[in-house]
Amino acid sequence: MGAFTDYSPALMTDMYEYTMLDACLKDGTAGRKCVFEVFTRHLPEGRRYGVVAGTGRILDALEHFHLSEEDLKFLSDRKVVSPETVKWLENFRFSGSIKGYREGEMFFPNSPILQVEGTFGECTLLETLILSILNYDSAVASAASRMVSAAKDRPCMDMGGRRTNEWAAVAAARAAVVGGFKGTANLLAAQIYGLKAIGTAAHCFTLVHDDERQAFRSQIAALGENTTLLVDTYNIEEAVKTAVEVAGPQLGGVRIDSGDLASLAQRVRNQLDALGATNTKITVTNDLDEYALAALQTAPVDSYGVGTMLVTGSGAPTCAMVYKLTEREGADGTMVPVAKKSKNKATVPGRKLAFRSYEYNLADCEHIISGSEEALAAYTPDPEWKDLLVDYVDHGTIDPQYQGHDAIVAAHEYRAKALAELPITAQSLMKGEPVIPTETTVL
Repeated sequence: MGAFTDYSPALMTDMYEYTMLDACLKDGTAGRKCVFEVFTRHLPEGRRYGVVAGTGRILDALEHFHLSEEDLKFLSDRKVVSPETVKWLENFRFSGSIKGYREGEMFFPNSPILQVEGTFGECTLLETLILSILNYDSAVASAASRMVSAAKDRPCMDMGGRRTNEWAAVAAARAAVVGGFKGTANLLAAQIYGLKAIGTAAHCFTLVHDDERQAFRSQIAALGENTTLLVDTYNIEEAVKTAVEVAGPQLGGVRIDSGDLASLAQRVRNQLDALGATNTKITVTNDLDEYALAALQTAPVDSYGVGTMLVTGSGAPTCAMVYKLTEREGADGTMVPVAKKSKNKATVPGRKLAFRSYEYNLADCEHIISGSEEALAAYTPDPEWKDLLVDYVDHGTIDPQYQGHDAIVAAHEYRAKALAELPITAQSLMKGEPVIPTETTVL
């Protein structure tokens, strides 16, 4: 394996996580029990909700979060940490606990999306990795969810791999499915996560043949008459006519990748019907975003391929999530809530509970309850409220139900249900405030 693929999640981090660990090991605070919390102070401008994605990838990374001899030598050679810290890191495995919002869950400003509990030393090492996964994956899932709403019941497919970093492409494919997409063009994502893979041919395939008819014949010979033929290399009307002549009325589909997609789809649909290909599907691709999808709602389109705007979060490529210490063990062994007081960056002290309340089966408020472990243990929420937190890791043991293909399917289904429980304005593409308020109570 080359260095490109054989990497260490334990080094996918900022240097200061290790320098802090080193200093804390020397002064004796590295072993203090701590609670860290991941949240965002605000949604991207005008967005009504966000969708959590990436937690399963964090659990996958956590399984491999330990340092090889090569990693330790690197930290030592660079003098990032002292020899004593290298020794401490030799057998490092995260032994703390993690709970948080499930994948596919809606989140809002100040939602405690993830809470990491353990010693300061082990929790601080996870910060960068957790944030880089959650910020990107949740941005993609949030954009995907808006696109799926705009597409109504027509399936959306991820075709964004060529518009982002090659590793991000794999993460984006997974996050897109959590966000409501039905499949991806990315084969590595399909292999790793068991996703539906899609794809047939590009314009170069048509251009390498002497004419369009030969290209269509070749594709049908290889992939069968149920394949999807790309019809906008030259003249769309001619291409559709040729496609039906070559494949017969059983032709699976045609793809349009340019032009005024709505009017072209309408003309192509009418032409296909006139040629007897009434079951042939129409798919469109070409710089689509949620607004373009909404504009195509009345057009006779059967599915969409979305690229650039999906993998860039449709203008919001990060969720601005942060990882903050909210509670720590004091010198006398008792747990003390802590908070930043910085201007515009203040935090709410204490560990959190999170609930959602409903009226007439529609969500009306996010309730964040903050306090000490004892105070939270004694707290009784309204019996009608929904508990939003699940346990991902218990004292170093990962719950496998939140990893792998089945977890992605569960998150995909959960997102649709959770979105349906929000007021309908959540699905508006107009700019607005978060669709439900968040109320924080400090016990």
